[in-house]
Amino acid sequence: MARTARTTATASTVIGYVRVSTAEQADSGLGLAAQRATIEAEAARKGWTVAAIYEDAGVSGKSLSGRPALADALDALDRGEASALIVAKLDRLSRSVHDAAGLLDRASRKGWGLIAADLGVDTTTPSGEAMANVMATFAQLERRLIGERTKAALAAKRAQGTKLGRPATLPATVVGRILAEHAAGSGWSAIARGLNADGIPTAQGGKAWYPATVRYVHDANAQQEG
Repeated sequence: MARTARTTATASTVIGYVRVSTAEQADSGLGLAAQRATIEAEAARKGWTVAAIYEDAGVSGKSLSGRPALADALDALDRGEASALIVAKLDRLSRSVHDAAGLLDRASRKGWGLIAADLGVDTTTPSGEAMANVMATFAQLERRLIGERTKAALAAKRAQGTKLGRPATLPATVVGRILAEHAAGSGWSAIARGLNADGIPTAQGGKAWYPATVRYVHDANAQQEG
């Protein structure tokens, strides 16, 4: 049997969650700091206490897997450390209808709520839970439509003979290091920490490596080798 929410919204202790993917950091304009500010402002407006804000940087929203901070946040909620999870935008949490449905079910079973500040969604109410399901459906639809438009545009450029893709600017020594460390058993996070500690820039001159970026370099090289 599903448990009811532990507290009312006006007296809630909430946990925040923020996420950006590598592309979004440059393109969306809604970075980690902006998401944090939105969460804190919404909490202050409604009299909630923010127990913690968990952060996943440089990871995709297509799946819930591979997001350690989100996993930690959900575990904390299950343990009763807060009564709700709040995000600045619903798509920061999930762009998959299947994953969103699973989160809603988990929240219902464990007795915590889900709040999306941009939509005014609060699943501690029946109407808010229904709206969250609808919004997750449209978030997935939007992602698929964008993907289809992108594929069509790329296909048209290829047909015109346009060479696509950015030039490789990552030194072979860095690529070799990533391949060697991964082959030796190091995980993506450990490799990224090492690159950051040594001050090695990314392929586009960035100063921060993320696990997803390291994996992209590894997989791209593996595909070229194949």
